Order: sequence, then structure tokens, then C-alpha cells
Amino acid sequence: MPQVEPPDAGAPACDCDVLVIGGGPGGSTMAALLAQQGWRVVLLEKAHHPRFHIGESLLPANVELFERLGVRDAVDRIGLPKWGVEFVSPQHRHRSLVEFGDAWDKGMPMAWQVRRSALDEILFRHAADCGALALEGCRASEVVFDADGAQVQAAQDDGTPRRWRARYVVDASGRDTLLASQLGIKHRHPRHNSAAVFGHFRGARRLAGPRLEGNISIFWFEHGWFWFIPLADGSTSVGATCWPHYLKSRDKPLKDFFLDTIALAPALAERLREAELIDDRVHATGNFSYAAGRPCGQRWLLLGDAYTFIDPVFSSGVYLAMANAYAGAELVAATLGPSARAAAAARRRYAAHARRGPRAFAWFIFRMTNPVMRELFMHPKNVLRSKEAVLSVLAGDVYGRSPIGPSLLFFKAVYLLGMLGRWRASFAAWRRRRALIRDVGAIPGENVLAPPPP
Repeated sequence: MPQVEPPDAGAPACDCDVLVIGGGPGGSTMAALLAQQGWRVVLLEKAHHPRFHIGESLLPANVELFERLGVRDAVDRIGLPKWGVEFVSPQHRHRSLVEFGDAWDKGMPMAWQVRRSALDEILFRHAADCGALALEGCRASEVVFDADGAQVQAAQDDGTPRRWRARYVVDASGRDTLLASQLGIKHRHPRHNSAAVFGHFRGARRLAGPRLEGNISIFWFEHGWFWFIPLADGSTSVGATCWPHYLKSRDKPLKDFFLDTIALAPALAERLREAELIDDRVHATGNFSYAAGRPCGQRWLLLGDAYTFIDPVFSSGVYLAMANAYAGAELVAATLGPSARAAAAARRRYAAHARRGPRAFAWFIFRMTNPVMRELFMHPKNVLRSKEAVLSVLAGDVYGRSPIGPSLLFFKAVYLLGMLGRWRASFAAWRRRRALIRDVGAIPGENVLAPPPP
């Protein structure tokens, strides 16, 4: 495999074919794929693995990507099998349980709940094993482009400067959004805005049964929704995704505010009645819905959260980042090849691919707190295979693998008819949502080092 040596401080920039900024799932997958193709790849991660990251729930569509990358067995060893989703609404006496095995494609029946610190380290080490120069504790600070590539400025933890000359730059820096911010193309999402407060519990009561224990649970409440994600080590990740104005209203310590918020969802509070907050640690992050104006340029591309993030309700972050890494690797190879026409066509394909995934989830995300959508999730029906189609989206089957389009259109038509039938409640919900998604500025006590879950 090709190897790239790190430059000494003060030395001329070291050449590489591709420099990847960010050692999360998307960046590490991209680095591994490109190194396997023979390109000289540098992978920079600002922290040291294992490092904390939220976003522990994976999608069934991710399983094939792990298999192709050669890490499925390693992920299986750290994960708790996840076969479906539980929805709990305060307006309904029953709970709704759906399984991924009932989706259109029966070959994607499960995924895992994982500690992201463990998953991300597996993928980062794998990239190094594939031949990428994988550096930890090295933060990229600036990218300067010219006709042939870019100069990338970085620094080690101790302040030692580092510099690379790269033919291509991949930004997988997550919420740092290094390139999108530098290029001035990052903006808050105009149709959505949310904040999150979360922690990990020991002793939470899970669903009973081997095929239910690992299921993610979604609890609606007055100010948004909760996630409840069981992990293999016995702990449970619990978080509230809510309107920013609610988190902005906090007038007490974050832990007390979080526990009071949990009390607003009685069904969740009962699951946590005998649980304890691990290390008394609670994190908050605010206003995290954003997008970049475009996902790629002549010598760069954006990957995962460095491109866009809307809401974690469908656990799509890791899958979209890795799926775009596979698509992006084709773009990088085309750009570094001899044909300018092939590179231009590859940019168009990647841009369409990068936009398609978030768009498929966004239609549901924007309507998740609407009473009609809640009713449809709590009473799923498979008329014209519409339940199978919706489950396919929840499983991550959003890139045309299954012919779900007509059935999804039928589901959306049912939703619109439900809106007309309950127009007063729907209009009230629309007005309330429109008011509550407004930007309220920084969140008091916001921990920007703890990104929201994908």
C-alpha cells in the first residue's frame, strides 16, 4: 500500500494525493477506500481515539457497507442487535412497534446500537491498515486552493505546525464544517431548527425479549421527542430533541433541567425510574440544523455532517456519511484521472447523490411533530405497500435499491388528506412549529464539543 510520511515542523509541505479532514465514519471510510485503490492518502483527526461522540443508532442499510469495507465482524462484536423501532405517544394508550424485516427489502432486517467511540476507532484503525497515513491529535485549520490542488495547514496538539500539499481535499470535519464555513456556503436550514440535551443512564428498563431489547424507542412529548437507545455495555443513551426556544428557557443547572424534561414524558420517566445518570454528565447542543450550498467543487467535496445535518430522529447520520464516502471515492478517482469531462460528470453524480439521501429523510423530519404524522406512525397500515415503503426509508433504503416511489407517494397523499380532514389541528401545529423553529441564538451552557446524534 502507498505510504505518506508526516512532514517535520518547518519543512516544505508533504505531497499526497488526497487529504481527508476528520476521522469519523465518513472520513475513515473514504480514506480506506482510496488507500485501497492505491492513492496516497492522509487522514487527519483532531482528537484521539477512542473519543466521545453521540449518534449510537445505526441503520440496516449500513450493514452492507460494513461488509464491503471488511469490518462487519468487528462492528458485530461491539454492537447490540437492533431489529426495529418503538414509537410512544402521550396521545395514545398503545405503543407502536415496527420491524425492519417488514420493509420492502427483506434482506435488511437488522442493524446495531453501538458506542460511537468504539465504532469510530474501528473505522479509523481500518483506514490505517489499508495504507492511509492516519494522524490523531492533528487539527486542520485552513485550506488554500489553486489550479492543481490545495495547501492544507494543520497543527498537532502541542502546537507543532503541519502542512500538506494535496491534489484533492475531502472535508469530513463534522460540525466543524471547515470548508463550508471557509467558503461561506454554510447556512442554517430554513425549514427546521432544533436543539438537544442528552446523557447516559445505568439501570434503564428496556423492552423485554432478545429481538426487542436492542430496539430504539422514540417518545413524543410537548416540546419535541426523546430517543432511548440501549447499548451493549448495559448503559442507555437518552436524549431530548426539542425546539431551541425550550432549551433557551433553561434557568437551572443542565442536569436538573434534563431530569425535569424527562418528567414531561411519563412513559419514558417510568423506564428510567430505577436508573441513574452515569457520572452525572449531561450534554447540550443547540441550533444544529444546517446545510452547505453545494457538496463539491473541482478539487474538494463535503462528506456527512460537514455537508448537512437536519435532525437525528431517523438515525441516518452514520449511514449517509458512509454511503457518500463510497460515492465520493468515485468522484475523487475521476478527478485525479486524465479526463476533465469524466470529472465534471462525476461531480454532477456526486452532488445528486449527496442531496438525495437527506432529502428522503427530510420530508418525514419536517412533519414528525405534526398530529397527522404521529397518527400514521402509531397506526401503520400497509395499504398499497405503504408501510413497507416507509419502513424502507427508516432502514436507509433511499438510493433506489427498492421500487418504493409509488407507495411513498400514496403514503404522502394519505398524509395530505389527513391534514385536510383535521385542518384546524394541522394549521395550529404548523403555526406553532413555524414560531418555535426560529433561531434563538446560543444555548446557555451549550457543549459544542458534543455533537448531536445522526
